[in-house]
Amino acid sequence: MNHDMRRKGLVVSVAAVSLLVGVIAGFFAAYRVMGDMSGMTTGKGDVSAPPGHGENGMLEQAGGGRVKTSGEMGEMKGMSMKEMGMKGIEKNMQGMESMQGGSSAPAGAVVIPAVARQLIGVRSAPAAYRALEQEIRTVGTVDVNERGLTQVTLKVSGWIKDVFVNSVGRPVRRGEPLFTLYSPDLLVTQDEFLLALKTQAQLAASPLAEAKANAVALVASARERLRLWDLTDEQIAALERRGKAEPILTVYAPSTGIVLKREAVPGKYVEPGTTLYEVADLSTVWISADIYESEVVAVKLNQPATVTIAAYPGETFRGNGAYIYPSLNTEARTVRVRLELPNPGLKLKPGMYGNVTLQMDAVNTLVVPKEAVLETGLRQLVFMDRGEGAYVPYPVKLGRRSQDSVEVLEGLKEGDRIVTSANFLLDAESKLTSASSMQATMGRIGMADWQMRGAHEGKMEGMDKGDMKGMKGMEGMQGMKGMESMPGMQMGDMKGMESMEGMEGMKGMEGMKGPSVTETRQVAGLSLALTTVPENPKAGDVLLKLKLTDQAGKPVTNAQVLFVYTMPMPGMTDSKVSARHTKEGLYEGTVLFGMGGTWVVTVNVTVPGRPPIAEKFQFSVAGGGM
Repeated sequence: MNHDMRRKGLVVSVAAVSLLVGVIAGFFAAYRVMGDMSGMTTGKGDVSAPPGHGENGMLEQAGGGRVKTSGEMGEMKGMSMKEMGMKGIEKNMQGMESMQGGSSAPAGAVVIPAVARQLIGVRSAPAAYRALEQEIRTVGTVDVNERGLTQVTLKVSGWIKDVFVNSVGRPVRRGEPLFTLYSPDLLVTQDEFLLALKTQAQLAASPLAEAKANAVALVASARERLRLWDLTDEQIAALERRGKAEPILTVYAPSTGIVLKREAVPGKYVEPGTTLYEVADLSTVWISADIYESEVVAVKLNQPATVTIAAYPGETFRGNGAYIYPSLNTEARTVRVRLELPNPGLKLKPGMYGNVTLQMDAVNTLVVPKEAVLETGLRQLVFMDRGEGAYVPYPVKLGRRSQDSVEVLEGLKEGDRIVTSANFLLDAESKLTSASSMQATMGRIGMADWQMRGAHEGKMEGMDKGDMKGMKGMEGMQGMKGMESMPGMQMGDMKGMESMEGMEGMKGMEGMKGPSVTETRQVAGLSLALTTVPENPKAGDVLLKLKLTDQAGKPVTNAQVLFVYTMPMPGMTDSKVSARHTKEGLYEGTVLFGMGGTWVVTVNVTVPGRPPIAEKFQFSVAGGGM
């Protein structure tokens, strides 16, 4: 029992001693850190460097900056505030000259060594004026030329007796017999015609002119009835010579072509209007093709077109655009066009698929190879070859395209060398370079801010009446009494300076702020008033408010508003935020400004019945950490 208690007591003692040692070690570590930090300032607020932190007592930092030494702070005595501010700005600007990584290349440029260029296969070519032959490629289907389609029907009822054309796909000629028909109605009409002829012959010697005229009219009426029942003039003449009605009527082909449909069967009873044959003339065919909605403007009637069929490799069929349909396929967003092609040898069969190429008129314009363009969504980029392995991304505006080239409307001139291969590798390297440069920039800005704050706070803490005597430039600060009315000055940092000699007139300047970021524009009959919340935007979330009114001042409540924002620098992509309608034509959307600097916000407004609007607004955004 005593042994167990002694053992427990020993464990407790060891734990207590360990805890005490840890507390003491932590205290000395904290004391040493605080000593290092306090050693950086003198009793009068001067910043000094601990030994071993650089030459001349200078504290060097990772970003290339340094903390001011006591000697430098001593130099500031006797300077006016204006001189001090200008000197600080000059030194900060000197530190920012190296933010591009020490390179003299433009922003976003990529420098590739010769060996690396050889390995990744970078190639370039000049932009030049050439004949651009734009093409529209699509797929079409061979159809029957509807102008050469004929149906064989009857106008009398009867029974089919003999069929001469008894298969689909058989070619027929105009006037070729198709089948024979027995029709009681047609037999009665033939008898009436023969009777009218006999009556006319009997009354030929009659002295009554009226009787002879009636007989002639009766014959003409019976003859016309037979003709309307599709009897040919030859058949009527044969009936007249024969003088006897023919119970069986032969039906002939009305046109030359290929039989596409056949319903004539021996013994079948048919009624007027029954389609017995369909005959199509396939010497010319139609090809129906669908083009995209954006390509309709480039297609015209009588435009040359070529068609290739998989069944005939190496053979090209040529035709012209015959018709552009007036309706749009709302599901596929395509418009149908019709081509008309000759069909020698009847090679093109209805139902075949073909690759259709519509040829546009050739124009002489500035073009670059299609592979030189990088599509980034809202814009297109090319990399310009500046020589010695330097490549710079340039935005371009493109126009028409051919199979191998694309027209350049803006951004390049003739002779500019642009990269035609390994573009994606250069684009990735450019984005990495921009990201590294941005990180270095933000690091340097943050370090400079830390330096200025530390120097200012240390100086103000150790400053007393005696120290003010050395700053001769501040003796004239009494004249600042009249600065209450200076617009746009932020005097939040001046609160602790009211007791300084000559600063009495600056008390009323505490609440002064910069100008409000509000802008109103008149575009396409609408008034756009854009406001930011807060009025002076800083890095972070910023609320954008857009007030939409028409010319009469009435709020527009049925619009769709989209905010697209970015920083105008290489490697920065566009961000989008949809605005919501809150009340009386006011649309709100929250954007995220990731850093301080210049931001461009494009306001896209779509109102039914009006043309779309895209207006750009530019903002100066303060850094969130300043």
